[in-house]
Amino acid sequence: MDRFAIVVSRFNEEITDGLLAGAREALAEAGVRGEAVMVFQVPGAFEIPLAAKRAAESGEFAAVICLGCLIKGDTMHFEYIADAASHGIMRVALDTGVPIAFGVLTTLTDAQAEERAAPGPGNKGREAAAAALEMARLLRQIPGVRV
Repeated sequence: MDRFAIVVSRFNEEITDGLLAGAREALAEAGVRGEAVMVFQVPGAFEIPLAAKRAAESGEFAAVICLGCLIKGDTMHFEYIADAASHGIMRVALDTGVPIAFGVLTTLTDAQAEERAAPGPGNKGREAAAAALEMARLLRQIPGVRV
């Protein structure tokens, strides 16, 4: 049975908890049992790529789902962290060959973040888990690739 890692930021936890719930639901609906899902919490979005890389390099997971939430404030901090997190997460996928799903919200308002983390089909954690499942299946179909 495939195992999946979820790396989730504690920053903006009221939002990331919703993303995590959505990801777990999508995995469960796809037949992934709860014990096949490992959750790794990190302080913030900046720390997601390193934890995702360690999980991917372990060889234990078919895919890694990255979840976080950045809400724009009055300073440039949002832009720097969003850029670093997104490029870091992409780099992990390219460097390891393991599917890494991007479920880090980058919103302008609290309301936008809440909407994207709410239960239901529009939950971005759910969408990230669905992408991870699809990519894990796809990479198994490409000759010479082992995930």
